[in-house]
Amino acid sequence: MAHQIEEAKTGRASCRSCKKPIAKGDLRLGEEVPNAFAAGEVTYQWHHLACAAKKKPLVLEEALQGTSLPIPDREALEKDIAANKKNQKPTTFPYAERAKTSRSTCISCSEAIEKGTLRVAVEREVDTGAFVTSGAGYLHAACATGWIADNAPLEGDLLTHLQKNSTGLEAGDIDALKLELSA
Repeated sequence: MAHQIEEAKTGRASCRSCKKPIAKGDLRLGEEVPNAFAAGEVTYQWHHLACAAKKKPLVLEEALQGTSLPIPDREALEKDIAANKKNQKPTTFPYAERAKTSRSTCISCSEAIEKGTLRVAVEREVDTGAFVTSGAGYLHAACATGWIADNAPLEGDLLTHLQKNSTGLEAGDIDALKLELSA
Protein backbone atom coordinates (compact mmCIF):
# COMPACT_ATOMS: atom_id res chain seq x y z
CA MET A 1 0.00 0.00 0.00
CA ALA A 2 1.07 3.58 -0.51
CA HIS A 3 -0.30 7.06 0.10
CA GLN A 4 -4.03 7.01 -0.58
CA ILE A 5 -7.11 9.14 -0.93
CA GLU A 6 -10.33 7.85 0.57
CA GLU A 7 -13.59 8.97 2.13
CA ALA A 8 -13.36 9.39 5.89
CA LYS A 9 -15.11 6.42 7.49
CA THR A 10 -15.86 8.27 10.73
CA GLY A 11 -15.46 11.83 11.94
CA ARG A 12 -12.87 10.94 14.57
CA ALA A 13 -9.63 11.58 12.63
CA SER A 14 -8.02 15.00 12.73
CA CYS A 15 -5.94 16.59 10.00
CA ARG A 16 -2.22 16.40 10.85
CA SER A 17 -1.70 19.77 9.13
CA CYS A 18 -4.43 22.01 10.58
CA LYS A 19 -5.44 19.82 13.60
CA LYS A 20 -9.17 20.19 12.77
CA PRO A 21 -11.48 17.15 12.47
CA ILE A 22 -12.04 15.50 9.08
CA ALA A 23 -15.80 15.08 8.69
CA LYS A 24 -17.28 11.68 7.92
CA GLY A 25 -17.60 11.22 4.15
CA ASP A 26 -15.06 13.96 3.26
CA LEU A 27 -12.15 12.96 1.07
CA ARG A 28 -8.86 12.75 2.96
CA LEU A 29 -5.24 11.96 2.18
CA GLY A 30 -3.66 9.05 4.03
CA GLU A 31 0.10 9.60 4.22
CA GLU A 32 1.82 6.28 4.77
CA VAL A 33 4.45 6.52 7.54
CA PRO A 34 6.44 3.91 9.49
CA ASN A 35 4.75 2.74 12.67
CA ALA A 36 6.84 3.93 15.60
CA PHE A 37 5.63 1.05 17.78
CA ALA A 38 5.98 -1.90 15.39
CA ALA A 39 9.07 -2.25 13.24
CA GLY A 40 8.33 -2.96 9.59
CA GLU A 41 4.68 -1.92 9.81
CA VAL A 42 3.10 1.26 8.49
CA THR A 43 0.30 3.52 9.62
CA TYR A 44 -1.47 6.51 8.10
CA GLN A 45 -1.47 10.18 9.01
CA TRP A 46 -4.61 11.87 7.70
CA HIS A 47 -4.88 15.29 6.04
CA HIS A 48 -7.61 17.37 4.42
CA LEU A 49 -6.85 17.48 0.69
CA ALA A 50 -6.57 21.30 0.71
CA CYS A 51 -4.18 21.20 3.68
CA ALA A 52 -2.08 18.49 2.03
CA ALA A 53 -1.78 20.56 -1.15
CA LYS A 54 -0.03 23.23 0.92
CA LYS A 55 1.95 21.13 3.46
CA LYS A 56 2.47 17.78 1.69
CA PRO A 57 2.31 18.56 -2.06
CA LEU A 58 4.56 15.70 -3.18
CA VAL A 59 2.61 13.13 -1.17
CA LEU A 60 -0.74 14.43 -2.44
CA GLU A 61 0.52 14.48 -6.04
CA GLU A 62 1.53 10.81 -5.76
CA ALA A 63 -1.83 9.87 -4.22
CA LEU A 64 -3.79 11.78 -6.88
CA GLN A 65 -1.98 9.82 -9.60
CA GLY A 66 -2.97 6.55 -7.96
CA THR A 67 -6.64 7.23 -7.25
CA SER A 68 -9.67 6.57 -9.39
CA LEU A 69 -12.01 8.56 -7.14
CA PRO A 70 -13.57 11.72 -8.56
CA ILE A 71 -11.83 14.63 -6.82
CA PRO A 72 -13.83 17.86 -6.50
CA ASP A 73 -11.75 20.98 -7.25
CA ARG A 74 -8.93 18.82 -8.62
CA GLU A 75 -7.63 21.70 -10.77
CA ALA A 76 -7.37 24.00 -7.74
CA LEU A 77 -5.53 21.27 -5.80
CA GLU A 78 -3.09 20.76 -8.69
CA LYS A 79 -2.40 24.52 -8.82
CA ASP A 80 -1.69 24.54 -5.07
CA ILE A 81 0.55 21.48 -5.47
CA ALA A 82 2.55 23.19 -8.23
CA ALA A 83 2.90 26.38 -6.18
CA ASN A 84 4.02 24.60 -3.00
CA LYS A 85 6.07 21.73 -4.45
CA LYS A 86 9.32 23.71 -4.57
CA ASN A 87 9.04 24.60 -0.88
CA GLN A 88 8.78 21.01 0.37
CA LYS A 89 11.96 19.19 1.19
CA PRO A 90 12.27 16.02 -0.92
CA THR A 91 11.67 12.72 0.82
CA THR A 92 13.67 10.46 -1.52
CA PHE A 93 17.47 10.34 -1.33
CA PRO A 94 19.74 11.40 -2.95
CA TYR A 95 18.56 14.90 -3.81
CA ALA A 96 20.25 18.22 -4.52
CA GLU A 97 19.42 21.64 -3.13
CA ARG A 98 20.91 25.03 -2.39
CA ALA A 99 22.31 25.19 1.16
CA LYS A 100 20.04 27.41 3.26
CA THR A 101 22.75 28.12 5.88
CA SER A 102 26.51 27.68 6.25
CA ARG A 103 26.16 25.23 9.15
CA SER A 104 26.40 21.93 7.23
CA THR A 105 29.68 20.11 6.72
CA CYS A 106 30.52 17.83 3.81
CA ILE A 107 30.66 14.22 5.05
CA SER A 108 33.32 13.44 2.46
CA CYS A 109 35.91 16.22 2.81
CA SER A 110 34.79 17.62 6.23
CA GLU A 111 34.77 21.20 4.95
CA ALA A 112 31.89 23.64 5.47
CA ILE A 113 29.26 23.92 2.74
CA GLU A 114 28.70 27.62 2.08
CA LYS A 115 25.22 29.11 2.13
CA GLY A 116 23.67 29.20 -1.35
CA THR A 117 25.94 26.58 -2.91
CA LEU A 118 24.66 23.33 -4.38
CA ARG A 119 24.81 20.36 -2.06
CA VAL A 120 23.73 16.73 -2.37
CA ALA A 121 21.78 15.10 0.46
CA VAL A 122 22.20 11.38 1.10
CA GLU A 123 20.67 9.13 3.73
CA ARG A 124 23.01 8.11 6.53
CA GLU A 125 22.79 6.51 9.93
CA VAL A 126 23.10 8.83 12.93
CA ASP A 127 24.06 7.41 16.33
CA THR A 128 22.36 9.54 18.99
CA GLY A 129 23.86 7.57 21.87
CA ALA A 130 20.54 6.05 22.91
CA PHE A 131 19.61 4.67 19.49
CA VAL A 132 20.58 4.75 15.82
CA THR A 133 18.34 6.63 13.41
CA SER A 134 18.63 7.74 9.81
CA GLY A 135 18.86 11.29 8.57
CA ALA A 136 20.33 13.48 5.87
CA GLY A 137 24.05 13.89 5.37
CA TYR A 138 25.34 16.55 2.99
CA LEU A 139 28.06 16.55 0.36
CA HIS A 140 29.58 19.20 -1.89
CA ALA A 141 28.32 18.46 -5.39
CA ALA A 142 31.93 17.89 -6.48
CA CYS A 143 32.44 15.31 -3.67
CA ALA A 144 29.15 13.48 -4.26
CA THR A 145 30.06 11.20 -7.17
CA GLY A 146 33.05 9.61 -5.42
CA TRP A 147 31.40 9.33 -1.98
CA ILE A 148 28.21 7.75 -3.34
CA ALA A 149 30.17 5.28 -5.50
CA ASP A 150 32.12 4.14 -2.40
CA ASN A 151 29.38 4.27 0.27
CA ALA A 152 25.92 4.10 -1.31
CA PRO A 153 26.10 2.84 -4.90
CA LEU A 154 23.08 3.66 -7.05
CA GLU A 155 21.52 1.86 -9.96
CA GLY A 156 22.00 4.15 -12.91
CA ASP A 157 23.38 7.65 -13.23
CA LEU A 158 23.61 9.94 -10.16
CA LEU A 159 22.49 12.98 -12.15
CA THR A 160 19.31 11.18 -13.24
CA HIS A 161 18.47 10.37 -9.60
CA LEU A 162 19.16 13.96 -8.54
CA GLN A 163 16.98 15.42 -11.30
CA LYS A 164 14.10 13.10 -10.37
CA ASN A 165 14.32 13.62 -6.59
CA SER A 166 15.18 17.35 -6.41
CA THR A 167 12.06 19.51 -6.43
CA GLY A 168 13.47 22.94 -5.63
CA LEU A 169 16.07 23.30 -8.38
CA GLU A 170 15.82 25.74 -11.27
CA ALA A 171 17.00 24.93 -14.82
CA GLY A 172 20.25 26.84 -14.21
CA ASP A 173 20.86 24.80 -11.06
CA ILE A 174 20.67 21.56 -13.06
CA ASP A 175 23.31 22.85 -15.49
CA ALA A 176 25.57 23.94 -12.61
CA LEU A 177 25.04 20.55 -10.94
CA LYS A 178 26.13 18.74 -14.12
CA LEU A 179 29.36 20.75 -14.18
CA GLU A 180 30.12 20.20 -10.50
CA LEU A 181 29.40 16.46 -10.62
CA SER A 182 31.83 16.01 -13.50
CA ALA A 183 34.58 18.03 -11.76
